[in-house]
Amino acid sequence: MADYEVKTKKGYDFFQVASAFQKSIRRCDEKYAMYWAAELYESNYAKYAWKRMVIMASEDVGLGEPSLIVQIMALKQAYDMLAEKQEKSHPQKLAFTQAVIALVRSRKSRYMDHAITVYWDMLKTEYLEIPDYAFDMHTRKGKSMGRGLKYFYEESVLINNANKLQGEEDMEERALAIDGVDGISRHDVDCAEYQDFAPTKKVDSTPTLF
Repeated sequence: MADYEVKTKKGYDFFQVASAFQKSIRRCDEKYAMYWAAELYESNYAKYAWKRMVIMASEDVGLGEPSLIVQIMALKQAYDMLAEKQEKSHPQKLAFTQAVIALVRSRKSRYMDHAITVYWDMLKTEYLEIPDYAFDMHTRKGKSMGRGLKYFYEESVLINNANKLQGEEDMEERALAIDGVDGISRHDVDCAEYQDFAPTKKVDSTPTLF
């Protein structure tokens, strides 16, 4: 925490406003989120608010609504284009406001933030061996083991939790024939721990931004 005071236009402590802004978004409190967003904007802290929103799109939304970060980045680009014109009507407020409300109304998940803590700690406390399936014709060890195209098609390109396109299996068979590979034995399976993202899961298509 800084040992000096930074005030907003209405006299609030900047750091308290920034905190209230993010916590209001986390709680889906549109009224408070927009109040603090507007205060940051009018206090010339729009750039900071955008930085926080990009972070929140991963930290507080993440896989809860994976495409939201793309929307936020697109809105930031629109904001920059409109702000550059310096029009008196401030049309860039549209993109700014849409980004805030999109975050407020989005489905949320803090899995990404927890994952950083868990997996970076794992890097400090564990030493994992390179798995056998990594040794294929693209590595020196794999070549020395005599692993060629057949192994590549059986092991290296195995994808679990697949969402194959129509005609994909036929296309693979044609590729195998061209590469002169036959007798492939491979079974792609669903990853149980990733069932929330499996293609067989019924997805709620109800819009969340309106």
